[in-house]
Parts: sequence; structure tokens; C-alpha cells
Amino acid sequence: MLAVFGQFDGNIRKIEMVCNVKIVNHGDDVKVSGATKNTMRAWNVLKALADMAKKGEPITEQSLNYLISTADDMDLEEMEKLHSDLICLTANGRPLKAKTIGQKKYVDLIKKNTVVFGVGPAGTGKTYLAMAMAITAFKNNEVNRIILTRPAIEAGEKLGFLPGDLQSKVDPYLRPLYDALYEIMGADNFHKNMERGAIEVAPLAYMRGRTLDNAFIVLDEAQNTTPEQMKMFLTRIGYGSQAVITGDVTQIDLGDGKRSGLLESTKILSGVEGIGMITLTNQDVVRHPLVQRIIMAYETHEKKKQSDTKREVKRGANRVARSDTGGRFDKGKEKRNRF
Repeated sequence: MLAVFGQFDGNIRKIEMVCNVKIVNHGDDVKVSGATKNTMRAWNVLKALADMAKKGEPITEQSLNYLISTADDMDLEEMEKLHSDLICLTANGRPLKAKTIGQKKYVDLIKKNTVVFGVGPAGTGKTYLAMAMAITAFKNNEVNRIILTRPAIEAGEKLGFLPGDLQSKVDPYLRPLYDALYEIMGADNFHKNMERGAIEVAPLAYMRGRTLDNAFIVLDEAQNTTPEQMKMFLTRIGYGSQAVITGDVTQIDLGDGKRSGLLESTKILSGVEGIGMITLTNQDVVRHPLVQRIIMAYETHEKKKQSDTKREVKRGANRVARSDTGGRFDKGKEKRNRF
């Protein structure tokens, strides 16, 4: 009960405010009152929180926000599975599990398919979970090595000349992959496996001409690959290997006129046996709650911009049609002119 209610009943106060209900407890009994839809929403959240508390799962602000946001169509059976499936333990002994239904589906796809495309906004755990699955497969001797790669492209700025040897030049682009490896494996374990070649972290350009057998391969930031690079990468996969391709199609840093290999490949390969695809949403964001609100604001802005562009194009077409008819707007003639 204490875990569910939170410090100073903070969890209950938040559920009451967001769901517009009144929650009262008498000992171990809890009463929820309000409109029917609001009451059921709050009740689903409370049941999910109680299940987490029984299993010893920590109830954080992020987990509470997620439960509230998905309460209307919450699948309680899926929520129970979510908190029971352990991916691995981090270097400091922290259990690593999927935190949202979307993340759980993503992990299940990786278990069942040879190639998986994980597309979604920042903070949805695409890369981190892929790394966790790669390390788990390596520890279980399912693969002999882990290969982590990403295209070496600056995020909208030119860094110019970088000092040092070749490894020093590419390390800044691969730093996010190192960070995840350090946290999950531990720095000492990572460096030991790196030295004996069991773990390789390299730019995508290094993949050409290779055949990658018995390896778990993670391609990060795939939205910045060209169609040619993506085809080259996908055709490197050998026997006993598995690949996970992650990317955020809203953050493409390719130059003007260049197509994204991630966008093209998800269209071409849709429905191919052995290839799984999932699109994570802002509901799967597990960073600071503000990140979720930022993503939603940008999505709203993009939709408005697209709508404004369509209206402007339509106005332009109407002006052309009027000029063709000497100022008179003839819909029939406009259609003839179009076709």
C-alpha cells in the first residue's frame, strides 16, 4: 500500500488530478469515485501499480506517467508480462527490463527474427535495448562476437579536422555506443572483450566487403545511411548472425537531396520473412517527462506545417485555374487542364 500510494500519497494525488476522480483508502480497501470512464481509468492504474509493488518493482515518476497515459486501453496481462521478463543485469547488478509495452514488443521481435528495424523518437530505448539483447546473446554463447556500427555523420555541424589516429577520429561518433556498453558490461569487462576482438565498434564504412558470421550486429542512427549503404550493410549478414537496425526518422542529418536508407528499406522489406519492424512512439519515451512533451510539440508543429503547405499548394492551383479561364473559376476546365 505504501509503495502504491507513494511518498506523502504523491502517486494518488497525481492519479486523482489527471483522471479527475476521488480516491479514499480505509485500511487495505481503496474506493475510487467519479465518472465511469474516469473511474475505470484510475482503477486500471491502481491495479497495475499494485502488481508492480507485489513483484518488488520500483514505482518511479516515469512508470506512473506511462501507466496513466496508457490506462484507457491498458492490457493488464501484457503489463504483468512486462514486469516479469528480465533481459539481463547491468554491471552494478541492476535488473534491465522493458519499461513500456512498445519496448516489450521490440524485445520480443528481436528474440524471434534475424533482422529487426526499431524506429522511434529519441529516448525510447531503441539502442540501449538492442545493446542489452546483444550482450545477453553473447553471454549465452549464442553468438561469438558483438559488432556495433553507425554512420559517421555530424548532427548538422561540421567538426573539421580531428587530431589523433583513425580510432581517435571516429570515437566521438561512436561515444553513445560506448556509454551503453560501459553501463551494461562494465568498463573492465568491455575493454577485455574489445582487446580480444569479441566486441567491435566501428563506423559503417568499415563494413564493406565483409561477411559477418556468428555475430550480433547493431546499426545505430540508421536514418543517416544512404540507400546504398543500407543495402551494403544488410547484405553483410552471415550464418548464425542477427542484426538490429535503429533510427529516428525525424532526425535525419543527410545533405539536401539525399534519401534515407532507413526510410527506403522499411518500405522495400516490409512483409519479408525473418524481418521484424516496430515503430515506437512518444508513449515509449523513458527519459525525463519533458522529453516526451518536447517530442509531442514537434510532432504537432510538423503536422501543422504539412497542413499549411497543402493549403498553399491548393491556393496556387486555384489561382492558376482562374488565370486560365480569364478570371472565371471553371472546375470542369480546371480538371481538363490538370489531366
